[in-house]
Amino acid sequence: MAHPHEPVPGTRLVALTELARSGTAECSFGPAHDPFRVVVFLNQGRLRAFENRCPHFSIPLNYEPGVFWVYDNATLMCAHHSAMFHLEDGRCFDGPCLGASLNRLAVEARAGAIWYAGEADDKRVQR
Repeated sequence: MAHPHEPVPGTRLVALTELARSGTAECSFGPAHDPFRVVVFLNQGRLRAFENRCPHFSIPLNYEPGVFWVYDNATLMCAHHSAMFHLEDGRCFDGPCLGASLNRLAVEARAGAIWYAGEADDKRVQR
């Protein structure tokens, strides 16, 4: 585990019904001063999960809890410095961290919930 508060694989993140309401769910693990943040998107019928940390300044992608700026169900914008990311793969295509990527996380849907499965095999695209 790269972060001391990253959950172990098999940790329940959110109920499917909660994710279906807004299409986005945010989870946090560890103390408030150093949490491991996860954001899950229901994107065109597929689950996408990333560490909620912009590669520009290593701060959360959202300004308000649970509120993410998603456009056309395909693009995520960092609320702090307007970096734009493809939801498909987390790659930044515009803004201050152009070419960097969000840390992709593996999740799975089962038993009416979304479960953490660890870092994705292709977790990062290097600059």
